[in-house]
Amino acid sequence: MHTLIIGAGPAGLAMAGQLAHRKLPFTVLEASEHIGVAWRNHYDRLHLHTVKEHSALPHFPFPADFPTYVPRLQFVDYLERYAEHFGIKPLFNQKVIGIRQNKADKTWTVQTETEQFTTDRVVVATGYNRVPNQPELPGQRDFRGIVWHSVDYRNGAPFRDENVLIVGMGNTGAELALDLLEHQAKPFISVRGPVNIVRRDTFGKPAQPTAIFLSKFPNWFYDFMAGLSQRLSVGDVSVYGLGKPKHPPSYDTRHGKIAVIDVGTLDQIKAGNITVLPGIERINRKTVTFTDGRELPFDAIILATGYRPGLLTVLGESVSKKVLNERGYPKALWFADPELEGLYFLGFSIPITGVLYHLNLDSTKLIDHIVKNNFVSP
Repeated sequence: MHTLIIGAGPAGLAMAGQLAHRKLPFTVLEASEHIGVAWRNHYDRLHLHTVKEHSALPHFPFPADFPTYVPRLQFVDYLERYAEHFGIKPLFNQKVIGIRQNKADKTWTVQTETEQFTTDRVVVATGYNRVPNQPELPGQRDFRGIVWHSVDYRNGAPFRDENVLIVGMGNTGAELALDLLEHQAKPFISVRGPVNIVRRDTFGKPAQPTAIFLSKFPNWFYDFMAGLSQRLSVGDVSVYGLGKPKHPPSYDTRHGKIAVIDVGTLDQIKAGNITVLPGIERINRKTVTFTDGRELPFDAIILATGYRPGLLTVLGESVSKKVLNERGYPKALWFADPELEGLYFLGFSIPITGVLYHLNLDSTKLIDHIVKNNFVSP
């Protein structure tokens, strides 16, 4: 029984590692020319927001000399070592354009731009953040400065002494503002609603191990403790223009609204070095008008407006209606529907306890389900 994995990022490699560990056959398809291509192209200063002890892929810990929060390029190096350790050799330049079940024998056909593959099961591991979400804001085409999506940002060096507006304060927007400040730019962040913030380190200790511990309790207790910790470590940030969230970060994360893991941006906002502004009313030739009536000049605008998984075009309308939620993400790791038997999804959740931590848990669930339901030897 053969498994085809789509994507050679952390999720795809985690699944391949699980299969290799069990000595089960698999093939990995990767659209680009590299393993971990998204991590290769992220902005320069990015580090894991989670500790290395809870961020390694299955059956292969980080090297002992890696720092607690692994930087981007070291993480890419780790992914390369992981693939080498398990003998994972993806087929590169194989962009998948369609997946369909063969009704006669319940196998799956995966169509790429150049090849066709037939397999017993498919694990879709193309990533939570695959396709940049690039909304066009009112008047955006009139703007005479630079307008980038965050996918194009590497560092703040080109923006020295310039007024730069970041649209959106998720994890990327918050960190780009900090990076711009460190490169002597003047960063502003446009925020439409309340922002839930969690300190990466709370009271001198990493927050992730505590979050993992609390996640084992009922949700009401987890939410109570998360809210208490937030009040003590973050405080009321509404005076800084960040609003007052209705729910604790753990609650919002369970409902698809990702909390910001703060690595220093909040302190710079409180110090007045990063300015928070409300939503955008209109973009003009050299200025931006905000919903509170203010109009300010900017040299550049960076859209930190997130990404989408882009699964609809790959899965097709019929399958997508069954498996995707209203935001376009899979509702489960697999489904009981006979027409979906053999179709799996991995790496499409962003829990507050850490994406990589859950890749371990979820890939273990997948491999156990595959072994149990397909009569293969462990």
